[in-house]
Amino acid sequence: MNMLNIVFIALIILFILWRILPTKGVRQITAAQLKDELADRNKQFIDVRSPREFKANHIRGFRNIPLDQLRFSSDSLLKDQEVVLICQSGMRSSKAGTLLKKSGFEKVTNVKGGMSTWS
Repeated sequence: MNMLNIVFIALIILFILWRILPTKGVRQITAAQLKDELADRNKQFIDVRSPREFKANHIRGFRNIPLDQLRFSSDSLLKDQEVVLICQSGMRSSKAGTLLKKSGFEKVTNVKGGMSTWS
C-alpha cells in the first residue's frame, strides 16, 4: 500500500468519525433521562423533524422547528436557556446542536436515539 492510499483511508476514517461523534459542548441524554427533564420550564424543547413527522407523533412540550428551518428560526430561541433537541434517530438533532453551538448557544442537549427510543 502506498502513502497516497494510507492518507486517503485516514481521511475517510476522520470524515466518518467527524460525522458520528457528538459535537463538543453538546450534552447527550437518553430518552429515559429526558422524561426527568420535561417538567423544567427553564428549558426549550425543540423537535427538528419535519412537520409531517411531528404531527404524526411528538412529545408534549416540544415545539417543532425542522432542521432545515432552524438556522432562520434560532433567533426565536433564548440563548441563555438550555435547548433540548430531538429528532427520529438523534442524527438531525445532533446536527442541530452543532448549528446552535456555532450560533452562540451555550447550553445545548441532544436526545441520543431520538423518538425511536421514546416510549
